[in-house]
Amino acid sequence: MSEITRGQGRRNAKLASLPLGMAGRAVGGVGKRLTGKSKDEVSAEMMGKTAEQLFSVLGELKGGAMKVGQALSIMEAAIPDEYGEPFREALTKLQAEAPPMPTATVHRVLDQQLGTKWRERFASFDDQPAAAASIGQVHRAVWADGRPVAVKVQYPGADHALRADLKTLRRVSGLIQKLSPGTDVKGMVDELIDRTDDELDYIAEADNQRAFAAAFDGDPDFVIPKVVASAPKVVVSEWIEGTRLSRLITDGTREQRNDAALKMTTFEFSSPARVGLLHGDPHPGNFFILDDGRFGVLDFGAVGRYPNGLPPHTGEILALARDQKYDELRELMVQTGFIQRAYADRVTSADLAKYLQPYIDPLYTDTFHFTRKWLQRAAGKATDVTGDVYKTSRNLNVPKEYVMVFRVLLGCVGIAAQLDAEAPYRAIMYEWVPGIDEQAG
Repeated sequence: MSEITRGQGRRNAKLASLPLGMAGRAVGGVGKRLTGKSKDEVSAEMMGKTAEQLFSVLGELKGGAMKVGQALSIMEAAIPDEYGEPFREALTKLQAEAPPMPTATVHRVLDQQLGTKWRERFASFDDQPAAAASIGQVHRAVWADGRPVAVKVQYPGADHALRADLKTLRRVSGLIQKLSPGTDVKGMVDELIDRTDDELDYIAEADNQRAFAAAFDGDPDFVIPKVVASAPKVVVSEWIEGTRLSRLITDGTREQRNDAALKMTTFEFSSPARVGLLHGDPHPGNFFILDDGRFGVLDFGAVGRYPNGLPPHTGEILALARDQKYDELRELMVQTGFIQRAYADRVTSADLAKYLQPYIDPLYTDTFHFTRKWLQRAAGKATDVTGDVYKTSRNLNVPKEYVMVFRVLLGCVGIAAQLDAEAPYRAIMYEWVPGIDEQAG
């Protein structure tokens, strides 16, 4: 039995504690209201403690819990300032940290995946992990031909842990939704469940990475590490050295942050046209800025397959929202399955305007300044679970082929706000999202 599997009972207990903790705080909140505290004071205090517990639990676990935490971390900038600071650091840590595997376990996996003579394929191998994430960790090494390489090794038992965590998290997705304004958490968890096998298959991930590396080979702005060797639970690829986007968020110059937002958004939305694939895991831990200014990208386990480019109605939906043609927009969203006909009367034109605000505000100017305060206003107050944005998200049904597209869109917006960046978002969208500029004046 693996290290992860042995702890599954403890993991389930931790995840189950989330809704119980929320219920306990709700009862306590009633008592505080009776002692004279205002509704806003009690609500902010409750949600602050709930968020702190949530991200503390997600941060301690591998598998699906940490993966959901990483996906939520891209919307960290939308968390209201009045109670965001206490767990902002914990959120950022989710992007690249997890407890490491014992050295003996790493060697055992390499024996199984690369053969017992795997050491002969390397000039050197560092037993201490250079980075750790949700279902695997990365070791620095030197290939036999002298190339510095990254060796990504999957945790034993990660398959069982990932599936179990995601099933549990689906049951508490309503609670997580309250802490992540504007994000369709249930849709995100469902998508992660659908893609579980892809995430666990490092052979498929290596093939995806090879496709991206070939398409962007020689590009002056982007670098994708070439794959050196792969197995079902190990990927060896060229090592890239640079500054993580998470470091630029806190320490980068304005010029660096603006350039990073520009290149991140360009990479994400040019990829379906250039590769036929969409990189589906945008968070700062997967992006680097190299010393020569190129934008480096890692982690190709989660990809959307769009051989003909982005789904055809993506641009049309954004264009109709931008042009405030809400009647046409509602009808299109009903026709395409975003709104089920039986529930169409629950979503008004005004609801759609507020819900799509983070996507369309940047389309009105040549350059847009993404800030935390703007995103907080656009996404809605996380404490207001009866508000329009939250209710709209509960009544929308994002078709599967669009879930990753809109999650990546929102992810780029969320990271740009963390960067406090100014970027020519409109020009990027007009160039790479078909249909969005057809009605532009």
